[in-house]
Amino acid sequence: MVARGMVREAHASLEALQVRLKEVRDRLDRVSREEAHYLELATLEHKLLQEERRLRTAYENAEGSEREKFALFSAGVRESHEKERTRAERTKNWSIIGSVLGALIGVMGSTYVNRVRLQELKSLLLEAQKGPESLQEALRVQAGNHRSQQDELRTLIDSLRLTLNDAFTQKGDVLQGKGGGPTPDLPAVPLSALKDLQVGSQRTQSLLESLPPQLGQLEQGLGRVESDLSVVKRLLETTPQPEMQAGEVQLARAERGDQRESEVVVRHLEETQRTLGERIRTNTVYNAVFTYTATAITISAVYMLLRGTG
Repeated sequence: MVARGMVREAHASLEALQVRLKEVRDRLDRVSREEAHYLELATLEHKLLQEERRLRTAYENAEGSEREKFALFSAGVRESHEKERTRAERTKNWSIIGSVLGALIGVMGSTYVNRVRLQELKSLLLEAQKGPESLQEALRVQAGNHRSQQDELRTLIDSLRLTLNDAFTQKGDVLQGKGGGPTPDLPAVPLSALKDLQVGSQRTQSLLESLPPQLGQLEQGLGRVESDLSVVKRLLETTPQPEMQAGEVQLARAERGDQRESEVVVRHLEETQRTLGERIRTNTVYNAVFTYTATAITISAVYMLLRGTG
């Protein structure tokens, strides 16, 4: 602005001097050379011409200075524009790199999270697959224990029945031969029978108390067996055979009920296994779709940014 003001001021001074020089020349043309006034006008013209030369030189110098400063200003503007463009390109490149890295980190994070979830689902599925096998094994073991205890109870009932039959038979024989035979051995037979009964009852009680606590599902059946055993003890002298058959029927019903419960549990576990498998497949499909979509969007964004930069 200062250089432009100097040029404008020099140009105005030069124009004013040229106007004055024109007036002097006009007066000089109208004055004759013989007059004394002509010399003064000629001297004034000479001075004005020298002043014009000086002002023209100053004007040219001012214009040169203005052009030089304008060139420097243009170079500074171009350099500033170049720096701004470089900074914009650098920022754009860093933004592209950041977006790509962010997309990669997001994909890796989602892949890791999905992998962890799949591992958890697989572990749950393996546990669900192992569950029915272990449950069936436990049910088989408990069923075997129940059958063995049932066989022992049947054996004990048979021994008690045989003992009572022997005792009643010996008692009848003693009553028949009471008049002619000796009687010192009469108390021995009923005492042995009572001892056998006591031992049998103690054995039954120990067997009932030795049932493990994990037979919670079979507790009701064992209660029925115990009640049937007490009924058998009370009615063994009169009609033991029908009562034993009724007890066996009830035990068979209890076994069938336990088998039905185990089958229901196994069916529930199989349904859970199928549900987990379906969820795992659905999760895998969703994760694949999300990963492919994110990759396509990232590639499109990078392509558009690189195309805009080029």
